[in-house]
Amino acid sequence: MRRSTVTYKGVVYPQHCDHMGHMNVAWYVSKFDEATWNFFAMLGLTPSFLRQSGRGMAAVEQQLSYKSEMMPGDLIEVRSRLIELKTKAVRFAHDMFNGETGTLTASTELTAVHLDTQLRKAAAFAPEIAACAEAAFASGGEGAVQ
Repeated sequence: MRRSTVTYKGVVYPQHCDHMGHMNVAWYVSKFDEATWNFFAMLGLTPSFLRQSGRGMAAVEQQLSYKSEMMPGDLIEVRSRLIELKTKAVRFAHDMFNGETGTLTASTELTAVHLDTQLRKAAAFAPEIAACAEAAFASGGEGAVQ
């Protein structure tokens, strides 16, 4: 399995919680989304790169599993790992942990496509993206940087 890296740290605020008293599912997705943009930046897909090159990223698939509750005041840590980098798409995973106890609270796997924002079509990643991916997440195992 490839190495995972911290891509988000935060806290559960009371306004993130639902009538059951735990973090609402919408906030799990939101925290994972914030981790995604940090993950993309580690690949060289920074906001400025995307804007300047006329590129974008679009999620096309997401699977999410909830493992344990997050309560108000809990510290959040998301660790991300690259599963596979293809010519025009990337598959990756996030694991959310209680930052104090280390308990796994949720996991998600996503597939995102690299887009030409003017043509609104999938576009190949620049060659340096694979090099960034290898440097940030290499350790062999699952997936391949192609």
